Amino acid sequence: MTDSRETGLTLDPKWGADGLITALVTDGDSGEVLMLAHMNAEALAATVDGGEAVFWSRSRGELWRKGATSGNVMRVRDIRIDCDQDAVWLIVDPAGPACHTGEQSCFYRRVTKDGLERLE
Repeated sequence: MTDSRETGLTLDPKWGADGLITALVTDGDSGEVLMLAHMNAEALAATVDGGEAVFWSRSRGELWRKGATSGNVMRVRDIRIDCDQDAVWLIVDPAGPACHTGEQSCFYRRVTKDGLERLE
């Protein structure tokens, strides 16, 4: 491989046409997938600099510091980026539920042939 984005050590995110990259968030202790969100350059920089998860809210069109109103902040343990730098993985210590519904994870339902099934 000769693509420095894929083999080098320079952070060079491949932003989508909308200026965003996908951010996968997992619990640092259990490894459970907590949520999927998006980040723009400002959100990624704020997360790296501040040590707490910051995302871009596509619905509100603004930066969203996780836990700013609920108190359920996510302290970042580690940030990793995938091979072609178009997705990031945040490994966090959550201060409460990750989902706005109050669920620990946003992924609390399974898709089946009959529809959705709640996980226990």
